[in-house]
Amino acid sequence: MLKENFNELQIFLVVARERSFTKAAGKLGVSQSALSHAVKALEERLNVRLLTRTTRSVAPTETGERIIASLEPRLAELESELESILQLNSGASGNIRLSAGEHSSRKLLWPRLKPFLKQYPDINVELVVDNGFVNIVEGRFDAGIRLGESVDKDMVAVRIGPDMRMLVIGSPEYLQSYGIPQTPHELQNHRCINMRLPTAGGLYHWEFEKKGKPLRVRVEGQLTFNLLSERIDAVLCGFGLACVPDDMVQDELKSGKLVQVLADWCPTFPGYYLYYPSRKQHPPAFALLIDALRYSE
Repeated sequence: MLKENFNELQIFLVVARERSFTKAAGKLGVSQSALSHAVKALEERLNVRLLTRTTRSVAPTETGERIIASLEPRLAELESELESILQLNSGASGNIRLSAGEHSSRKLLWPRLKPFLKQYPDINVELVVDNGFVNIVEGRFDAGIRLGESVDKDMVAVRIGPDMRMLVIGSPEYLQSYGIPQTPHELQNHRCINMRLPTAGGLYHWEFEKKGKPLRVRVEGQLTFNLLSERIDAVLCGFGLACVPDDMVQDELKSGKLVQVLADWCPTFPGYYLYYPSRKQHPPAFALLIDALRYSE
């Protein structure tokens, strides 16, 4: 029945919007009598009056208002989907604004954005690197990148990276001078390189786990940084121990420039996710970005 009524429903919607058969006829490029006949046929088929007609005006009835309220969002959704298909076929374009931390941006996001942007030269991306917990809605971002455990429950989350592991590392020279810690509690006897959390303003508590039991340790030392690269350089220079993502120091570990400690206290955990507010339709450019970043094992 919907298929039979579809044209009449569209005509009814235009007449109701314009509040005039004359204006609707001009907009649709058909005669007033054709519109009147189509609306009358729809009313007869549904066995209900949809428009109240006077010599001066046309207005939807209560039933007509209900149909309009139901019909308009569905037509808008259909138009959006058709527009998406047209844009995909003609070449996607648009602006995307992303928020990401230093590590996810450097090791995951930027390497994937480079081929994506070359493939779609009309898509513009603004990447704001911030290690704090940014409110992407208030900041007017289209999406953000966070560890899975940090994504709010009301957000849509798409996995974009593998599991991660944080390592406690030190230089051979430092460990020879100060010894190797056997438990996280012994870190209190060591010089540790701290990380400042921009959002909370506090220092990052190093997180550990063994046999399913989590442990958070507050460490102290001479240096505090808000950037990852400086923390790693400070470890290489012998200033102390640091807790860093494993993929940032693999070369240094293999070469012996750095040594991992407390390995059995550092399990893997879910990695990074792209997250964004829930919504039914995405601009074509954003949908393409989600597909490009989506992680597949």
